[in-house]
Amino acid sequence: MSTGAHSTASGSSTTSTGPRGLRKVILGGGIGNAVEWFDYSMYGYRAATIGVIFFPSKDDTASLLSAFAVFAVAFAIRPLGGLFFGSLGDRIGRRSTLSTVVLLISAATFLVGLLPSYATISIGAPILLLLLRLIQGFSAGGEVAGSTSLLAEYAPNARRGSSWGSRTSPRSPVHCSAPWWSPP
Repeated sequence: MSTGAHSTASGSSTTSTGPRGLRKVILGGGIGNAVEWFDYSMYGYRAATIGVIFFPSKDDTASLLSAFAVFAVAFAIRPLGGLFFGSLGDRIGRRSTLSTVVLLISAATFLVGLLPSYATISIGAPILLLLLRLIQGFSAGGEVAGSTSLLAEYAPNARRGSSWGSRTSPRSPVHCSAPWWSPP
């Protein structure tokens, strides 16, 4: 594997440091993806409890559906986050943008854990939950767009465009472990 420069979509070049540099990029992309999917899986797993705490109702099904509606909103806003953070990554660099995105989703997840219940602050609880889920979804969209682009930019020249998209799918936290990073 050569240690030459790879050019990015914005025309600037990034220096590859060989297999060690690739491992750092893969690890960074994997960490961001793991943080994103940890948030989504924990919310989905605890949706019944979230429904009771933030959307109390005489009907448990209504509470659960309300919790899932807030869950869905985070998925609906993801494309906007991808557009915003993708553009930002092109202008200021993907690494710093990805760091910002991971910190943003982590902070929002932390704040969801600190939210008071509906019994404590009434309608403010579900509104704050919705706002934090919007932040999580917006930043998750940026993480997917940014990490996929970063991994594509650091892929070896001989391997770029050769089915890398199916192997860097953001559907799995281990999407970066594909063998296509090995030298040809």
